[in-house]
Amino acid sequence: MTSRRLRAPIVLPADPACSVLRDAVVDIGADGRITHCGPAAEAPALEGALVTDLPGILLPGLINAHAHSPMVLLRGMGGELPLLRWLREIIWPAEAKLRAEDVRAGMLLGSVEMLRHGVTTSAEMYFHGEQVAEAVLTTGGRTLIGAPIMDLPGLDWLAMLRDIDAWIDRDGRVYGPGDRVEVTYGPHSAYTLPEKALRLTAEAAAERDALVQIHVAEAPDEDVKQRTEHGSVPLLLEKVGMLDNRVLAAHTVHLSDVDIALFAKYGVGTAHCPGSNSKLASGIARLTDLRAASVPVGLGTDGPASNDDLDLWEEIQLATMLARLSTQDSTALTAADALLLATRGGAEALGRPDIGALEPGRWADLVHIDVDEPAFATGLDAPDGQLLSNLVWAAGSRRVRDVWVAGEQVVGGGESTRVDRAAAQAEVGRIAARLRG
Repeated sequence: MTSRRLRAPIVLPADPACSVLRDAVVDIGADGRITHCGPAAEAPALEGALVTDLPGILLPGLINAHAHSPMVLLRGMGGELPLLRWLREIIWPAEAKLRAEDVRAGMLLGSVEMLRHGVTTSAEMYFHGEQVAEAVLTTGGRTLIGAPIMDLPGLDWLAMLRDIDAWIDRDGRVYGPGDRVEVTYGPHSAYTLPEKALRLTAEAAAERDALVQIHVAEAPDEDVKQRTEHGSVPLLLEKVGMLDNRVLAAHTVHLSDVDIALFAKYGVGTAHCPGSNSKLASGIARLTDLRAASVPVGLGTDGPASNDDLDLWEEIQLATMLARLSTQDSTALTAADALLLATRGGAEALGRPDIGALEPGRWADLVHIDVDEPAFATGLDAPDGQLLSNLVWAAGSRRVRDVWVAGEQVVGGGESTRVDRAAAQAEVGRIAARLRG
């Protein structure tokens, strides 16, 4: 790949201050990593680089810190039920009918949907992980796959664990062009697994330096047994040694002060999923308390059957509104704070310092926002705070025009450069009809 320079009137590098750079450039090396980001007037000379002038805003690709994207196949099913009934009566029976090729088709469309919204990375937990990986490699996105481990009728949790061991041992923990695929362990939850399974998963992950993705304290009634026996799920996870690893705890709605302190002590990342938690009436996570304790927090959509879309811009808005509403403080989370949760914060929650910001050495995962639209009618020369507010509150995903992953353009003019979206949608429709039959 030829080195290139992208120049735009506004560049948001997602540094800790959420700086707004005006008339700035992002330089991308031949290896797909960022070599420089800063004002154009201070940019180094580039010999032989392809220079592209963009008319809008450049920012890092968004990171979906928790998703079950192949569930586009099940979108809209059982949408009026609470979490546990929804899982047990609708979702798990439907998933039992899925074939490996179905999951690939679902992930293919889900990945295209996310990329068109500017989401370049997703942390997935779903069956048939190798088909999930194949689909994402096809679209050109980036993914962390938590192949699930569950103890349910018809499922052998130990065999599922050993399959992940074998996958990592064969292909490596991270593989694909631009390190696009990371294989992780996905124990579904403490309420679907015995203590022994959690312990063995922790040991296997530690041996391979692998991330563990797990649902924690999503619904108020899911973990009554674990709370009775151990005090809380986080305390159980500490007991079995899981918190000594890289861990991404999804949802984390019903945490105590002790749980939050425990996550802070071990550096456990959390995925805040306000859309799904609201739709399923699971509750409002203690986002401001988690941030105050310096717990790494990213944003997740959860699955498109529980949200029901994969648009992380909506989670940015919901996270901000619910944080303000739950604390009765209109300053609890700013537009800049929320944008960082979806970029740098997601990378920190997943333990991935190679994505989430426009900094030298990180992968060149970028999004171009077209500003020819009413949301930006006040002008790009507006004060920084106003510009960020217009991006977060008024524009959202509808003006995403171009997306790059590891320096390769995977969305151009709002459409995938690699996948026929109409064909992908038609295939999902055929599979969904079969599942309903």
